[in-house]
Amino acid sequence: MREGSIFFAREGDSYVLKFVGEVRLTLCTTLDRHLEQVLAVGGVRHILVDLTETDSIDSTSLGLIAKLAVGASRLSLEAPTLVSTNEDVTRILFTMGFERIFLLLDTMPTSLVDLKRLPFVQESEAAVRDRIIEAHKVLMSLNESNRDAFVDLVSTLECHL
Repeated sequence: MREGSIFFAREGDSYVLKFVGEVRLTLCTTLDRHLEQVLAVGGVRHILVDLTETDSIDSTSLGLIAKLAVGASRLSLEAPTLVSTNEDVTRILFTMGFERIFLLLDTMPTSLVDLKRLPFVQESEAAVRDRIIEAHKVLMSLNESNRDAFVDLVSTLECHL
């Protein structure tokens, strides 16, 4: 498997986020900080999340992607588009209830150019744990199955605070 990387591009009011390789919680601080900045700066009307080159993705990263959609909804933006061509990843997206907060596609609607790699951000273990908890709480809010799947994990992590 390829090491995980996250790329982004912004052109006018359109924003693209692309995940490549094996995306794990080691990138959660990088991703969460970047998404907070994107939503805080404003001016974005259209969001595309590209998982076409994602080999695998963990629940923390999925929770942060869900957080992006929830943030877009709070800003009264249209539902973000999420593209996945990997059957395993797509199955997880539907299991997690992503069709409720994203427009899910199985082909890329446009070609992407001029993507910039997100710079890696290192953070303390406690701060990373907080981001993991928050990401899983977002997933838990999507449906009962997710709540059942992650309630013990969140409780365990919160006990270590």
